[in-house]
Amino acid sequence: MKFGDMIYTPEEAPEQVISKAETHTPKIEAPEKVKKGEPFKVQITVGPHEMKPHHSIRYVEIWFYEEGRAFNPVRVAKIEFEPGYTLATAELTLTLEKSGTLYAITYCNLHGLWEARKTIQVE
Repeated sequence: MKFGDMIYTPEEAPEQVISKAETHTPKIEAPEKVKKGEPFKVQITVGPHEMKPHHSIRYVEIWFYEEGRAFNPVRVAKIEFEPGYTLATAELTLTLEKSGTLYAITYCNLHGLWEARKTIQVE
């Protein structure tokens, strides 16, 4: 099995975990269009999801697949969450030179890896 086959999405998740899609799939809030080289905000949220040591979202990784780039994707950030102290929310500021797709991958210690994506057009 390829590693990518173990990452769930609401469109492709086995029957035994599809009921977890709403509370585990990251939500990406970002503009659909941005200006080349100008900073913009991206917010990633997961949940509502409990954040207890026995069951929690442990991290989110943000990746960018840039159009025309020879080697993709580029890891933009990884934010780790400490159970009992944090909520699974992250905000960062990005600048892009080319259009592409932003990916957010979250990890739940009980229910695995979950992916969301958003296309961003650079003008």
